[in-house]
Amino acid sequence: MFGIPGKQAVSITPRAAAQIRTLMEKDGHEGLRIGVKKGGCAGMEYTMDYVAEVDPLDEVVEAEGARVMIAPMAQMFLFGTEIDYEVSLLESGFKFRNPNVADACGCGESIKFKDVEELQADQSG
Repeated sequence: MFGIPGKQAVSITPRAAAQIRTLMEKDGHEGLRIGVKKGGCAGMEYTMDYVAEVDPLDEVVEAEGARVMIAPMAQMFLFGTEIDYEVSLLESGFKFRNPNVADACGCGESIKFKDVEELQADQSG
């Protein structure tokens, strides 16, 4: 696992925690697993899935009764990310404020991360 001892991989705002708790309670889910996958015009996309069972390799972050699991492959790319939940007149959804993003597409659905060496340098010092 990737991380800094004593520091959570991601932070969860109170609004996001409330929404995650609602989703967990809906069908008895253990939480939400977040990750990244190749796709979109900028190269990568965030993923979110319901979790019925915690994978022992996942990084688990809990806040205000909400539980988020980070898939092992995504841990380096998501470290330092704030997860929020925003509601507007036109849309509502989770928003990721990720310091590891180098670029994003115009629609905001796709991102490009800093290269691995830059991520490691940022997170180690």
